Amino acid sequence: MNIIKKLVSGAAFIIALFAFQSTYAQGGGGRGDTAAMRQRMEAMMQKMKTDLKLTDAQSDSLTAINKDFQPKMREIRQDQSASQDDRRAKMMELNDARNKRIQAALGDDLYKKYQQWMQDNMPRGGGRMGGGRGGNGGGGFGGGGNGGGGGQ
Repeated sequence: MNIIKKLVSGAAFIIALFAFQSTYAQGGGGRGDTAAMRQRMEAMMQKMKTDLKLTDAQSDSLTAINKDFQPKMREIRQDQSASQDDRRAKMMELNDARNKRIQAALGDDLYKKYQQWMQDNMPRGGGRMGGGRGGNGGGGFGGGGNGGGGGQ
């Protein structure tokens, strides 16, 4: 059962990443889009901080962890020499590593709440990979929006 949660979590995270990439690409990747992306990320982080009652240190840790992993994820997404399956596998490995760091920063109980929050607040399909790939899991917030106006 735990492996199913990891697979669902990884799939949700990858969907969110591709949704983010698609949104970014549609806007041309200019400076205005970067500002809008930053605002969405800050809004999502503030909502998470409020909803989960994160301390400033916990919030800062999550932000730092995600900033650390963003260039690695971007590199994988842009690697046209790798097959889609290879990129997906690399993303899942990266996601697992990031989740371990997040769990260490939050502790087990808060990490479970974080996973549930991510499941409730991540986009439900609609990215490049499409919907219908199962539920969403606590894969981190690497991007994308949600119905409530949050996102990266």
